[in-house]
Amino acid sequence: MTTRRFTPAYPAELRERGVRLVRENRADYSSDSAAYRAIAPKLGVSPDSLRVWCQQAERDAGQRAGLTSAEKDRIKDLERENRELRTANEILKKASAYFAAAELDR
Repeated sequence: MTTRRFTPAYPAELRERGVRLVRENRADYSSDSAAYRAIAPKLGVSPDSLRVWCQQAERDAGQRAGLTSAEKDRIKDLERENRELRTANEILKKASAYFAAAELDR
Protein backbone atom coordinates (compact mmCIF):
# COMPACT_ATOMS: atom_id res chain seq x y z
CA MET A 1 0.00 0.00 0.00
CA THR A 2 1.37 3.38 -0.92
CA THR A 3 1.25 6.22 1.53
CA ARG A 4 0.03 9.57 0.39
CA ARG A 5 1.98 12.63 1.26
CA PHE A 6 0.25 15.35 3.20
CA THR A 7 -0.27 18.40 1.05
CA PRO A 8 -1.22 21.46 3.05
CA ALA A 9 -4.10 23.60 1.84
CA TYR A 10 -2.67 27.06 1.42
CA PRO A 11 -4.93 30.07 2.00
CA ALA A 12 -6.21 31.90 -1.06
CA GLU A 13 -4.42 35.07 0.05
CA LEU A 14 -1.06 33.29 -0.02
CA ARG A 15 -1.72 31.89 -3.48
CA GLU A 16 -2.77 35.31 -4.80
CA ARG A 17 0.31 36.91 -3.25
CA GLY A 18 2.57 34.28 -4.83
CA VAL A 19 1.03 34.77 -8.27
CA ARG A 20 1.32 38.54 -7.92
CA LEU A 21 4.99 38.31 -6.88
CA VAL A 22 5.83 36.11 -9.85
CA ARG A 23 4.04 38.46 -12.26
CA GLU A 24 5.69 41.57 -10.82
CA ASN A 25 9.22 40.12 -10.65
CA ARG A 26 9.29 37.79 -13.67
CA ALA A 27 11.46 40.19 -15.68
CA ASP A 28 14.22 39.92 -13.05
CA TYR A 29 14.77 36.21 -13.79
CA SER A 30 16.01 34.32 -16.83
CA SER A 31 13.03 31.93 -16.92
CA ASP A 32 9.75 31.13 -15.23
CA SER A 33 11.40 28.22 -13.43
CA ALA A 34 14.08 30.49 -12.01
CA ALA A 35 11.40 32.87 -10.77
CA TYR A 36 9.47 30.03 -9.10
CA ARG A 37 12.63 28.67 -7.44
CA ALA A 38 13.59 32.11 -6.11
CA ILE A 39 10.16 33.29 -4.92
CA ALA A 40 8.71 30.04 -3.51
CA PRO A 41 11.08 29.76 -0.48
CA LYS A 42 10.22 33.33 0.52
CA LEU A 43 6.56 32.26 0.76
CA GLY A 44 7.32 28.91 2.39
CA VAL A 45 5.91 26.84 -0.48
CA SER A 46 7.38 24.53 -3.09
CA PRO A 47 8.30 25.91 -6.51
CA ASP A 48 5.94 23.39 -8.11
CA SER A 49 3.00 24.66 -6.05
CA LEU A 50 3.77 28.21 -7.11
CA ARG A 51 4.02 27.11 -10.76
CA VAL A 52 0.62 25.39 -10.57
CA TRP A 53 -0.97 28.47 -8.97
CA CYS A 54 0.43 30.74 -11.68
CA GLN A 55 -0.77 28.45 -14.46
CA GLN A 56 -4.26 28.26 -12.93
CA ALA A 57 -4.36 32.06 -12.61
CA GLU A 58 -3.50 32.30 -16.31
CA ARG A 59 -6.32 29.84 -17.14
CA ASP A 60 -8.76 31.85 -15.04
CA ALA A 61 -7.70 35.03 -16.86
CA GLY A 62 -8.13 33.36 -20.26
CA GLN A 63 -4.43 33.56 -21.10
CA ARG A 64 -3.91 29.79 -21.14
CA ALA A 65 -5.96 26.90 -22.46
CA GLY A 66 -7.63 24.62 -19.95
CA LEU A 67 -10.39 24.51 -17.38
CA THR A 68 -10.94 27.55 -15.21
CA SER A 69 -11.40 27.21 -11.46
CA ALA A 70 -15.15 27.78 -11.83
CA GLU A 71 -15.39 25.03 -14.44
CA LYS A 72 -13.41 22.63 -12.24
CA ASP A 73 -15.72 23.37 -9.29
CA ARG A 74 -18.80 22.81 -11.48
CA ILE A 75 -17.46 19.47 -12.73
CA LYS A 76 -16.68 18.38 -9.16
CA ASP A 77 -20.23 19.29 -8.08
CA LEU A 78 -21.75 17.40 -11.02
CA GLU A 79 -19.62 14.33 -10.31
CA ARG A 80 -20.72 14.37 -6.66
CA GLU A 81 -24.38 14.71 -7.68
CA ASN A 82 -23.97 11.88 -10.21
CA ARG A 83 -22.43 9.63 -7.55
CA GLU A 84 -25.29 10.39 -5.12
CA LEU A 85 -27.91 9.68 -7.79
CA ARG A 86 -26.28 6.38 -8.72
CA THR A 87 -26.27 5.36 -5.05
CA ALA A 88 -29.94 6.31 -4.66
CA ASN A 89 -30.78 4.40 -7.84
CA GLU A 90 -29.04 1.26 -6.53
CA ILE A 91 -30.96 1.51 -3.25
CA LEU A 92 -34.24 1.84 -5.12
CA LYS A 93 -33.42 -1.16 -7.33
CA LYS A 94 -32.63 -3.31 -4.28
CA ALA A 95 -35.80 -2.17 -2.50
CA SER A 96 -37.87 -2.89 -5.58
CA ALA A 97 -36.39 -6.39 -5.88
CA TYR A 98 -36.98 -7.03 -2.17
CA PHE A 99 -40.63 -5.97 -2.31
CA ALA A 100 -41.20 -7.88 -5.56
CA ALA A 101 -39.85 -11.05 -3.92
CA ALA A 102 -42.00 -10.43 -0.84
CA GLU A 103 -45.07 -10.04 -3.06
CA LEU A 104 -44.37 -13.38 -4.78
CA ASP A 105 -44.06 -15.13 -1.40
CA ARG A 106 -47.64 -14.24 -0.48
